[in-house]
Amino acid sequence: MSIHHPLKHLRIFSGLMVRCISTQENILSNLILCHDPSMEQSYMQLSQKFYESMKACASLRSIPIARKLHGQLISVGLDSAIFLQNHLLHMYSRCSLIDDARRIFFSIQYPNVFSWNTMISALVDLGHMGEAEKLFNEMPERDSVSWTTMMSGHFHNGQPKDAIKVFASMVWNCDSFYDPFSFSCVMKACGSLGHIKLALQLHTLVEKLNFGGNMVIQNSIIDMYIKCGALRLAERMFMRIPNPSLFCWNSMIYGCSKLYGVRRALHMFIEMPERDCVSWNTIISIFSQHGFGVESLSMFVEMWNHGFRPNAMIYATILSACASIHDLEWGSHLHARILRMEPSMDVFAGSGLIDMYVKCGQLHLARQVFDNMTEHNAVSWTSMISGAMQFGLEDEALVLFNRMRKSPVALDEFTLATVLGVCSGHEHAWVGEQLHGYTIKGGMISSIPVGNALVTMYAKCGNTDKASQAFELMPAKDIISWTAMITAFSQTGNVEKSREYFDKMPERNVISWNSMLGTYFQNGLWEEGLKLYTLMRRVGVNLDWITLVTSISACADLAILKLGLQIIAQAEKLGFGSNVSVMNSIITMYSRCGRIIEAKRVFDSIFDKNLISWNAIMAGYAQNGQGRKVIEVFENMLKMDCAPDYISYVSVLSGCGHSGLVTEGKHYFSSMTEDFGINPTCEHFACMVDLLGRAGLLKEARNLIDAMPFKPNAAIWGALLGACRLHRDYNLAEFAARNLLELDLDDSGSYVLLANTYSDCGQLEAFADVRKQMRKKGIEKNPGCSWIEVDNRVHVFTVDDTNHPQIKDVYRILEEIVKKIEDTGCYVNPTNAVRSQCHHSEKLAVAFGLLSLPAWMPIYVMKNLRVCHDCHLVIKLISLVASRELIVRDGHRFHHFKDGCCSCGDYW
Repeated sequence: MSIHHPLKHLRIFSGLMVRCISTQENILSNLILCHDPSMEQSYMQLSQKFYESMKACASLRSIPIARKLHGQLISVGLDSAIFLQNHLLHMYSRCSLIDDARRIFFSIQYPNVFSWNTMISALVDLGHMGEAEKLFNEMPERDSVSWTTMMSGHFHNGQPKDAIKVFASMVWNCDSFYDPFSFSCVMKACGSLGHIKLALQLHTLVEKLNFGGNMVIQNSIIDMYIKCGALRLAERMFMRIPNPSLFCWNSMIYGCSKLYGVRRALHMFIEMPERDCVSWNTIISIFSQHGFGVESLSMFVEMWNHGFRPNAMIYATILSACASIHDLEWGSHLHARILRMEPSMDVFAGSGLIDMYVKCGQLHLARQVFDNMTEHNAVSWTSMISGAMQFGLEDEALVLFNRMRKSPVALDEFTLATVLGVCSGHEHAWVGEQLHGYTIKGGMISSIPVGNALVTMYAKCGNTDKASQAFELMPAKDIISWTAMITAFSQTGNVEKSREYFDKMPERNVISWNSMLGTYFQNGLWEEGLKLYTLMRRVGVNLDWITLVTSISACADLAILKLGLQIIAQAEKLGFGSNVSVMNSIITMYSRCGRIIEAKRVFDSIFDKNLISWNAIMAGYAQNGQGRKVIEVFENMLKMDCAPDYISYVSVLSGCGHSGLVTEGKHYFSSMTEDFGINPTCEHFACMVDLLGRAGLLKEARNLIDAMPFKPNAAIWGALLGACRLHRDYNLAEFAARNLLELDLDDSGSYVLLANTYSDCGQLEAFADVRKQMRKKGIEKNPGCSWIEVDNRVHVFTVDDTNHPQIKDVYRILEEIVKKIEDTGCYVNPTNAVRSQCHHSEKLAVAFGLLSLPAWMPIYVMKNLRVCHDCHLVIKLISLVASRELIVRDGHRFHHFKDGCCSCGDYW
């Protein structure tokens, strides 16, 4: 018997024998129609042959074969047989010939339940839910398949609420339930909506009907609970199953990562009795989503070693991990592997490659991948548009969008949302407004991603009114919608409005909590932000690495070490202890709390340091006045082939400035342009002016300012003015002051510095004029304050404070210690009619530390302004007479006082 290709060798003979042959190697069936006039076949035999042929044709989805089989059926007079009509209907529906399927269905004289179900299934598969619902309502009788088909149709067509309504109707109208798949379908719908109350009711119902032992039901219950966020209920269900299915294991690994963190998920993965590609993809995705890109790559290698071949989704996941850690070498290796081992470039893998190359800074390679793909879908177009946008090529992104509109690929909501992101700036705001009109005309305005993109676009354009309007007009909102509004008002500094939307949210996730947390910290409301962090823990929010980084950074800014240590312990507990972003924030916190040794220890423990890690430790050394250490770290960074950025050079120049390393500072200022092509910014010039000025090279500092390629800002003139005050060059100070005032600043620090300079040189009239100008412009001097952490409480002091409950004891201790340092002959109390220096806040805070802390414990004091000369001298001598280590962080750097000496060498 010879096998012929169905499209070339179908022949109609007077006698027919139909055979269907399929092999495991080839899933496409081969239809063989042979002429054998000597054979007479019964109705049952011939029906069976036609059934097998139509079944094979349905799997082939071949329209020519379908039509020929229909013709053969008519020619032998079997076209009115209900059994064959039903399978003919099924074949046409599988070939997406919906009009033919309709004709067959309505030609059936007495359609049975199978006929109705097949027709409804065909309509559902093509998204014709209205017509499917109409047929369903007309059915004379229904079985469990009828109900399940409608539920599945609603769910897969984005109508989970309607799926639940169909299930409720089934419960109401049917006396018995025999199909666990109907429960599986409604549980999927419940999980997608996150309805935990309904989830509990469904679980109770299946237990009541004794379906609890069914594997499909077990899988669905665990999946439903995880998607509803009821992770402990999912875990409890999992523990009750004697032999959980592979699906249950895979679901619980994901749930475990959400509930306990990455480490516990990995432990569960190791315990699995068997694994499949989904298992490996799940654990690789978990590592990638939690910021463990290197571990994702290691797990991918482990998967290969265990004999599993990656599919397109795993390639997409691992490419995403490469993108997250900007590992171009690994990404390129994967690209080569895909080309070598896969028959063609899958659109998902192609989109992953585009995203990876974009995030690794290789837009031209992303373009090559895109251009070489044999077919494009909405994902690949969107990836390329997003890539152009990330490179700041908004015009190119819009050109790509127009090309996509002319292609046969349908524009979906995610592409439109991406393009709206391109318009999130004043230059292309008009395009965004046109796209807003296009979404309304195209019927996409009800899409949640599109609505969210509109809100975000208007917010980034600074138009909170239109953002609010777009938000209110959204027919349905999700967590992202609410979070976008919180961010919108945060960007305009309207914290109260952000909190109002936060409080109105029907439900929240960690991203919305992080958004509100960031709103507080970005607007300087540190205490409120840390209270919110405490509330997050109390209500059981699953913290992520962003929460931890944000909160640790707040502790760094406030120099609250004890709370910072608690958050670090929480990070370790949740499995984020080795996350490089978390570790970088820990370095910064230790540095800003004066614990530079601990900061260095954390830095050394980072296995895969990134540029931020190097910058964090350099900034720490610079702030702690260890300029030579900054240079040492910088040189080590270069040896590790880590290219510096402009922030790296700010730390180096700042470190040189704090340590008086003029020659080194000049060298690095030149090398940033000559060796790395980094053009100096105002920050770099300010550091150089400060370095030269403090070294007494005022003329050189003035020449540097004159040679600047752009207009100096307040920081630069302020640095020169401060240096002039230090070296009493009042003529140059007058010049710097005039330029500073021309900037018409609202910053009180510049005016205070100018006023103090006039006071130092005895120009009291000029001093009074500056104060008068400040009052006229409504500028108030930032009140100096210092704080110290004692017994888990932060105690704040201001100049000549009278509010602290122990203030009398503080003044007593201060007077006693000042008397001791006067007895050394190294200090005389200043007498200055203009400013009182006796009871500055840092002196009061140090005195409180002496009063409250044990003698062995170092005293850490933080101050919001630069420490004055008198206070610096007093604290230095206190460290001598009291034999205490005192660490003071002022508005510019740390001062480590010990045995009558300061780490700054009296150079600050």
